[in-house]
Amino acid sequence: MRRGIVRVFLLAVVLLLSIQGAALAESVFRVAMQPIVQVDPALISSDAEVAVANAVYDYLVDVDAGSRIIPRLAATWVVSEDGTEYTFILTEGIRFHDGSPLVPGDVAWTFDRLRDPENGFATESVYANVDRIDVTGPNEVTFQLKEPNPFFLYDLSDNHALIVKRGTTDFLAFNGTGPFIVEDYRPEDRIVMRANSDYFIEGLPRIDGLQFIFFGDQVASVDALRGGQVDMAWRMSSALFLTLQGEPGIVAVDVPTNGFDLVRLRSDIPPGNDPLVIEAMKLATDREAIFQIVQLGLGAVGRDSPVGPLYAEYYDESTPIPARDPLAAKALLASAGYPDGLTIDLYTPDTGGRPDLAVVLKEQWAEAGITVNVIVEPESIYYGENHWMDKELGITGWGSRPYPQFYMNSMLTCAASWNESRFCDSEFDGLAATAGTTLDEAERVAAYAEIQRILIERGPVIIPYFFAAVAAYSDRFDGLELKAFPGRTDFRIVFASGG
Repeated sequence: MRRGIVRVFLLAVVLLLSIQGAALAESVFRVAMQPIVQVDPALISSDAEVAVANAVYDYLVDVDAGSRIIPRLAATWVVSEDGTEYTFILTEGIRFHDGSPLVPGDVAWTFDRLRDPENGFATESVYANVDRIDVTGPNEVTFQLKEPNPFFLYDLSDNHALIVKRGTTDFLAFNGTGPFIVEDYRPEDRIVMRANSDYFIEGLPRIDGLQFIFFGDQVASVDALRGGQVDMAWRMSSALFLTLQGEPGIVAVDVPTNGFDLVRLRSDIPPGNDPLVIEAMKLATDREAIFQIVQLGLGAVGRDSPVGPLYAEYYDESTPIPARDPLAAKALLASAGYPDGLTIDLYTPDTGGRPDLAVVLKEQWAEAGITVNVIVEPESIYYGENHWMDKELGITGWGSRPYPQFYMNSMLTCAASWNESRFCDSEFDGLAATAGTTLDEAERVAAYAEIQRILIERGPVIIPYFFAAVAAYSDRFDGLELKAFPGRTDFRIVFASGG
């Protein structure tokens, strides 16, 4: 009897150890990040929301870490000689997580939804140049443009352009074709995913599971990385990132980007409807000092234009930035009707170095008689329900894009969906139209040079720096290639070290 009990006990121990061994053998990559609010790909905005969507869904075409267009759902494509027709052949055998096949109609429906004015999505302006989208074969879809667009493939890789199943209304079902399948979503805690064993690209993903664990505080997420509760932390200030360099067991990486923090004043309401006010703010700003204090030298100094040095062929320094002059700024404010100075609220999300930027601006602008009340909000609140679009003065983080025209069409032309500064300038719009349609590269270079001049001279925006993308992860994993827009980082290729 006793021998039988011992035998059963030993079998139980062996079974328990085998279960534990199997669990340990599984490679699950745990990423600390801000909580998400939007789950509909058409509405996502933060890095966290983009990262989740990028894991669940797929793009028609994607952008690699070097900002080059690469296939994803589309196996091949052909562009007409006049640059107005793009025909895509889909990879065969792709299925959504619910088992239904991907068909060209899903692609057409996705982009028709994104460009439909009745839906009110910000992507309406991105795809305003699309005349129609046709299913032209059993595995083929064709886009007909109104005018040539040399950047159209990049437009198709926009963060929101993830392909969803026709007729989808319940986005909490997370029914994509992507490399990971959602198993559990707890909005206040985490989202848990397992590898899609039927993913259409052989050998991917290289990990068994992916978890995004939500933190409302940068320091807490870094402490969790140090303590082994997560395997990766990102979206942190430069100062916090520098503390992780050289730390045992942790790999710290940074890459140059065209991402920037935009300080913008609404130009359609007081005080920003008087151009003298934004001119005063610009004269009161020391961009080099901000770059050193906030970014600690990581990235590049800004010049009040989203055309940054990463776009080497278009970046232009021929228009000088006026030297800082707080006394001249104070005189401009007096001319604008503020002889005793100006008091204004400055809203900022709580991520990255943005709160630090707000504090430095408060100090610099005080010398010009501008009293700033800094209001720091959680990123999910700041960007939620378009709250960030409404405030008269705000700091918005704009992620890096592989081509500069995105910023013209999305944030600066009169009709741009995310024109948070309400900037509207006919000369600017004409130049933006030229840059976005001409097939003559020299003409485009000249247009972007003039665009930068206009923004420096009269744009209601200040771009003090371009930030580097930073992240730190456990050396138990390998294969991570941080992208300039961190949310687009490809977790499909991450693998457990030695695996």
